[in-house]
Amino acid sequence: MEPHAPDLQITEFALCAQEPIRTPGSIQPHGVFLRLQGPELQLSHASANAAAVLRDALPAALGRPLAEVLAAGGEALPGDLLTRVPEQGIAHLRTLTLAGQAYNAIAHRHEGAILLELEEARPGEQGSLDALYPQLRAFIDELQALPDVATLIAAATGMIRRVTGFDRTLLYRFDAAWNGMVVAEDRNEALPSYLNLRFPASDIPAQARELYRLNRLRIIPDSAYRPVPILAAEDGHPPLDLTHCVLRSVSPVHVEYMRNMGTPASLSISIVEDGQLWGLISCHNATPRRVPVHVRTACDLLGQVLAMQIFALARASEARQREARQAIQTRLLALMAGEDNFVQAMVHHPEELLALAQADGAAVIVGEEVRLVAATPGEAAARAIAAWLPSTAIVQEGVFHTECLAAAMPGAEGLAERASGLLAISISQVHASYVLWFRAELVRTVRWGGDPRKSLQDERLHPRKSFAAWQQTVRQTATPWSAAEIDAVVGLRRAIVTIVMRQAEEMALLTSELKRSNKELEAFSYSISHDLRAPFRHIVGYAELLKDRNEGILDARSRRYIETIIESATSAGKLVDELLGFSQMGRSALTLRKVDMNRVVEEVRRSLTLDLAGREVEWQVERLPPVWGDQRMLRQVVENLLSNAIKYSRDRSPARIHVGSEQTSQETIYFVRDNGVGFDMKYVGKLFGVFQRLHRVEDYEGSGIGLANVRRIAERHGGRAWAEGAVGQGATFSVAIPRRMED
Repeated sequence: MEPHAPDLQITEFALCAQEPIRTPGSIQPHGVFLRLQGPELQLSHASANAAAVLRDALPAALGRPLAEVLAAGGEALPGDLLTRVPEQGIAHLRTLTLAGQAYNAIAHRHEGAILLELEEARPGEQGSLDALYPQLRAFIDELQALPDVATLIAAATGMIRRVTGFDRTLLYRFDAAWNGMVVAEDRNEALPSYLNLRFPASDIPAQARELYRLNRLRIIPDSAYRPVPILAAEDGHPPLDLTHCVLRSVSPVHVEYMRNMGTPASLSISIVEDGQLWGLISCHNATPRRVPVHVRTACDLLGQVLAMQIFALARASEARQREARQAIQTRLLALMAGEDNFVQAMVHHPEELLALAQADGAAVIVGEEVRLVAATPGEAAARAIAAWLPSTAIVQEGVFHTECLAAAMPGAEGLAERASGLLAISISQVHASYVLWFRAELVRTVRWGGDPRKSLQDERLHPRKSFAAWQQTVRQTATPWSAAEIDAVVGLRRAIVTIVMRQAEEMALLTSELKRSNKELEAFSYSISHDLRAPFRHIVGYAELLKDRNEGILDARSRRYIETIIESATSAGKLVDELLGFSQMGRSALTLRKVDMNRVVEEVRRSLTLDLAGREVEWQVERLPPVWGDQRMLRQVVENLLSNAIKYSRDRSPARIHVGSEQTSQETIYFVRDNGVGFDMKYVGKLFGVFQRLHRVEDYEGSGIGLANVRRIAERHGGRAWAEGAVGQGATFSVAIPRRMED
């Protein structure tokens, strides 16, 4: 954020905007104004002092052709006007003498008419643009060899003062807020120095800046002049637009401003490039001073050349910056390509990440993960900024930048020391993920050309009277981010988004393949388990028949063989049944209803009564909230968890089993906790796999499918399942089911 002029009255800007500076209705008195229309160049308007160049007095001359009313010496002028005045731009026609006074004839076209200005030529005024040309040509060649903008503008300022003879010439550059700063100056002792002083935007309001953009030259030979009104042939004619007129009268406020500055004469040369006003060359004199037309033309030429050189150097500097940033970006992307995780690549190479934006610190935020690099305002502040960013334009553009975060983000004043400047990019189109670059506070003392605070007096706008240096301390701002730095991080964003999208596409393809494989596997397991049930039953049945039929014949060893066959086939049959149930779990549709989990738990407890025979078990069953789900499947979850708790706590006396729940805004969580044998957490990933067991089957019976069913049922409901435990200290198994609006 550029330094601003504090406490300016908004009403003052409104008054400035209402001033008719393009249509003042008058001219400065060092010349004559004539407006001519139609093929006969009829005099539709004339300044009140035009009688000096006319044969007839005003208003009698109004409405008549110029050839009839112009004084002796101007006979050839009507023909010049028709042939030499271009459709665009201003033409210096010639120097002529009318009624004993020499005039420089200057004309341009506007709205179908010709606006002719006859500027008085002072006695003894000599010289021409041709005479100045060798000096101008040598200086222009010199300008093209200068290495930087600072040297360039210093040389141009000195050259223009030498050509014009003014006491002080300064170059005034606008910032982003339209405050101006004197960045170059050449002067004698007649006027004080304004070098490095700032002037508020209100000194040159918007409509005045637009006038400078359209008309590159403005001359005020004597600020003490008395305006000469313009008379019209017809009453009620609107005021004329004098935007491009050399003699145009200036705002009374500006005249008063000049007097307060102690500069009776001034010349302004606009520096314009690509239609944009960059700055002004302002010439001041301690006494009234005229500048001949050919000198002003030379100054205009120098101003245009200077503008081209300034912007050529700026573009070359920007190109070098962009090239340097591009090289850094290329290295960073190469490093990212060599890592499995692009976030790790960025934080593992902080020098490249920071150099890309010339930042003091950075933060990479992906979901809940925050990685900090170098000087940052801290993790909590980074999270707060990431939470605030969606309310800015970053949602649409993908990038946000400011050199004064305190002015943009509420509550950011305390972050200024390390995060006055913020440059942020969004790196995900789905999740809240950002890369943030920070710049520390740069405390500056800004010198203004006078106290910029002004007030209204008598409901009329007055310019300030003092131009003594006034200091302002600027805080909570950082060095602004350059266009090259912003474009560099935008390029990085595109690359990261491309990487993420490619990974997402690969993941989607892999997910699709996994789904297809899972369906095939489910179909295969269903088919195999279904087809194996009958053979195992046959084995058990025929083995039992064989045992019964040969009861008295078989010896002890043979009977043991047959019993082993029956037990193994029975166990295999149960395993097949459970595998069939597991495969059916993924194929069957959910029948959702509101399930009373208290009733489900109580029913399962009653069904497990036989397993508790002869054991001491202490139950702690809390009141459980209902949940929307498939009651049959949820009953199976409860049955698996309670039977496991009973089984793995059989060596405890008393065994303690706790059934409870908790709720969040998103889900309902049910848990079963026991004081049994527990498990080692490093193997927790195996618990919910099919046929995965952490204990020997000789110690604890089971197929290893029960917990796999628990997880599958939870996931079928859009939820999750997990476990926590420690060896010898029991375990807690939890299942979370998403809540619905009806909960």
